Amino acid sequence: MENAADLPVGIVGAGTMGAGIAQVALAAGHPVRLYDPDQAALERARGRIVDGLSRWAGKRYPSPEQATAAVGVQLGRLEVAPTAEEGAAASSLVVEAVLEDLAVKVPLFRALDAAAPPDTILATNTSALSVATVAVGTDHPTRVIGLHFFNPAPVMRLVEVVAPPMADRHVVDRAIELMTAWGKTPVRCSDSPGFIVNRVNRPFTLEALRILESGLARVAELDAVARAAGYPMGPFELMDLVGIDVNLAAARGLFEGFGHAPRFRPSPIQERLVEAGTLGRKTGRGFYRYDGSGQVLGVSPDLTAEESRPPSAGHRTDDLVDRLTLGVVNEAYRALDEGVASAPDIDLALELGAGHPMGPFARVATIGGAQAVLDRLLELERRFGERFRPAPSLASGGRRTQS
Repeated sequence: MENAADLPVGIVGAGTMGAGIAQVALAAGHPVRLYDPDQAALERARGRIVDGLSRWAGKRYPSPEQATAAVGVQLGRLEVAPTAEEGAAASSLVVEAVLEDLAVKVPLFRALDAAAPPDTILATNTSALSVATVAVGTDHPTRVIGLHFFNPAPVMRLVEVVAPPMADRHVVDRAIELMTAWGKTPVRCSDSPGFIVNRVNRPFTLEALRILESGLARVAELDAVARAAGYPMGPFELMDLVGIDVNLAAARGLFEGFGHAPRFRPSPIQERLVEAGTLGRKTGRGFYRYDGSGQVLGVSPDLTAEESRPPSAGHRTDDLVDRLTLGVVNEAYRALDEGVASAPDIDLALELGAGHPMGPFARVATIGGAQAVLDRLLELERRFGERFRPAPSLASGGRRTQS
């Protein structure tokens, strides 16, 4: 691959993700041309980038003077592009990080494709939309891929490199090589709803919501059960951190993308909280209440109906863990069956992108093997319905886990 200095990067969108991706590219040595129609957004982005690069340099240089000098060099490579097209015309890679709205992305990519040199990679940072649909209006859809960074982009190592059917294999390979050079861990996946992480991890939150709806366990109990099982945070803590509205949008997208499959049905609890503007940490209240510094003050009063129910008697902690975990394992097998990604990449993605202590296929061995997982899923299907119906390869003995 050429030297980083020979690979200018264009970023379209100066929000949190766009600024974070720009910071990563600058730290890797690239000239960056950042575009956003909102001048205030550009100013905020520059502040975030300066702060992030300063923290980065402070950890890598022995003196404040050296750190300041390094940041100055990096910022010297940052330019504001007058238009998205002008940014694309001068770039070897363009990453779009605008609103999750096809009505915005499709015409934008048409314009980027018309302006960019023939060998420029055009990438969308979408977390849920079809990359093929984003590319539909371009004359060169073979160079349009997904580069799904996780928030915060400078910290999270995982990047899902999404290859729609028309993508040129060499374009995908170049993107993987470039992400590796940026210090990221790329995983290759097909252009399927939710890609890897947003799809495979969905049962972790949706099943927790169903348990809460049923009155079997309460918010804090379920989060404690998940942490005790090795997860870095419980499902309700995770939804509050990500944003209940963001989590709900992902669930809706998967529900639509998979033809209203019951296992992806959004929860009415989420619907109610989002309608009330109770979105998690960013609003100070979600499943929990937070003080000004982000410390938990207790479970949200918006959940009075769920939290005031008498706790159900006789449930077992391992049963709750099974419901949270085996849905994830089963969805991983489904994704593998459909060719979304390889088993090692699915494991890696769930570890790096969702913070799981181990990937779903690695977890199978700790449970007792594919047959034990199958037996438990069949029991859960008997009790709770088709959302626990085993994936085809599991039903046939899990023989594809090594593919």
